[in-house]
Amino acid sequence: MTDTDTRTRKARVLPPRRSGARTSPGTGRSRSRRRIPYLFLLPALALEIFVHFGPMVAGLVMSTLKLTQYQLAQWWEAPFVGLDNYGVVIDSDQPVGASLIGSFLVTLGYTLIVVGVSWVLGLAGAISLQRVGRGRGLMRTLFLVPYALPVFAAVITWRFLLQRDNGMLNHVLVDQLHLLDSNAFYLIGPNSFWSLCVVAIWREWPFAFLMVMAALQSIPEDVYEASSLDGAGPWRQLRTMTLPLISPVNQVLVLVMTLRTFRDFETPYVLFGGSAPDEGRLISLEIYQSSFVTFNFGLGSAMSVLLLLFLILITGIYLAVARRRTNHA
Repeated sequence: MTDTDTRTRKARVLPPRRSGARTSPGTGRSRSRRRIPYLFLLPALALEIFVHFGPMVAGLVMSTLKLTQYQLAQWWEAPFVGLDNYGVVIDSDQPVGASLIGSFLVTLGYTLIVVGVSWVLGLAGAISLQRVGRGRGLMRTLFLVPYALPVFAAVITWRFLLQRDNGMLNHVLVDQLHLLDSNAFYLIGPNSFWSLCVVAIWREWPFAFLMVMAALQSIPEDVYEASSLDGAGPWRQLRTMTLPLISPVNQVLVLVMTLRTFRDFETPYVLFGGSAPDEGRLISLEIYQSSFVTFNFGLGSAMSVLLLLFLILITGIYLAVARRRTNHA
């Protein structure tokens, strides 16, 4: 074997030497490509920080100040009180704390009723339309009308319907059907809570219907046909097939509806106005009253921070329970 053949053989076996200071052009281009998505996300991230986290930090700072309408022009010069505002709003012996706790309980019951009934109606409507052939598109459009209407237009219509003297509901129940002896109050007193729940359910259930309907589209028809051949009826299919298959969508749906309903402000404000009755005063209206009616912005900010912490806690617990159930399944 000659020296030339030996050198050629070694060149084939030994890997090429790499220089520590040099990088191939392809490696540099690949790194720059990996940075491109982050560059596109930077404007959205900056806007998110400016729009959401900026007011959150400002509200957190304002909650530690004794801020009223007299210091609003130069709020940073308001007296610093630390956590005194939080002590006032959670003290049930004081009027502010007692009112906040009462509105919290009202909001809790309101959220449970609205989310539960809306989810059941949305699920029932989506499953029913899956078996409808002719006219399915028209029915879907009609069901989504409450969700598509502007909040003010929809709720103000309900307000006219529920008025005591000139409302259509009292006209039908008293004058037409003679089910009541006299006109009932629906916007004040104990009936105001149920009126608020009905209006909120009417607005919220089309959202549940839309989400569940989209989830049902991903389930193949072969699954139902096979279960029908095995003798499974509609209720058994719902319990053992439909609900487990759409459980990921339901988990997100219930969480989103809970957060939306618990902090709902537009519905009670338009339905009752700025001064809602005690039976229909949600915690969002309580914060509005403290901030923009009595002009105690420090207490209102403290209430907002407590509401944010409560929603974060509920979200964390809900996600942990849902993740544990998913892992167990």
